[in-house]
Amino acid sequence: MINELARPADMHTCPPAGGGFDGHQSSPGSLATVWLFGVAWLFLVTLAVVGRAWQPAAHVTPLAAVSLAAGAFFPSTILAASVPVVALAIGNSFLPPYDNMAMALVVYAALAWPVVLGRMGLLGGAGRDTKWFAVLGGALACSLGFFFSTNVAYWLLTEMYPKSAPGLVACLTAALPFHRWMPVGDIAWSVAVFGLLAGMVAAADAAAGRRLSPARVAAKPESTPVA
Repeated sequence: MINELARPADMHTCPPAGGGFDGHQSSPGSLATVWLFGVAWLFLVTLAVVGRAWQPAAHVTPLAAVSLAAGAFFPSTILAASVPVVALAIGNSFLPPYDNMAMALVVYAALAWPVVLGRMGLLGGAGRDTKWFAVLGGALACSLGFFFSTNVAYWLLTEMYPKSAPGLVACLTAALPFHRWMPVGDIAWSVAVFGLLAGMVAAADAAAGRRLSPARVAAKPESTPVA
C-alpha cells in the first residue's frame, strides 16, 4: 500500500492534432514564442515543486495538472515530459527516498503519462480552445491511473500483502483513505493551471497585438532616402 509513512509528499503525483499549443500570433520559432514557452516551463516546474512540498490534504498536489497542461501546451513531447520529470527530481532532493528503484520508476511513469494524454489533442489547447469537460475527465483519469499503478506496484514489490486476489484487494482497500482527496485535488488544480495558462497566452497575444497594431505601424518613421 502506498501511504504517507514512506513518502508523504509523493504518493500523488496528469491545439493541433497530437497536442501542443497552436495559434500564437507570432511564428513558432519567433523570440516572443520562445520566451512564452520558457516562462510557461519555469512556471509549471515551480508550481509542481512548491505544490508537492505543500499540500492542504494528502495527495492534493498540482503534479497531474501540470503534466496534463504541459502535454497540451508545448509543441514537443520531450519538452512537455521534462516538466514533471524535472519537478520530481528537484522534489526528490529534499524528500525521503523511495523504497527501491522499481517503485521510483513506477511513480515517475504514473506522473509523466498525463503528458501523453495532453499530447493526444483530446483536451484542446492549454491556453486557447481548451475543452474543459475533457480536462475534468483527464484529471480523473490521472487520479485513477496513479492510484492503481502505484498500489499494484506496492503489492507486487513488497511482502506486506499476499500475492493473491484477496491480497491485492486488501492492499487497494487499505490505500483508499490516503487517496480520497486525490480526484478533488486533480480536478481543482487542472482547472486552475489551464486557466492560468490561458491568461498567460491572452496577455502574450495582447502584447503582440499592440506591437503589430496598424496605428503603431503607421506611426513608424520612414527612413530618409540617401541622395
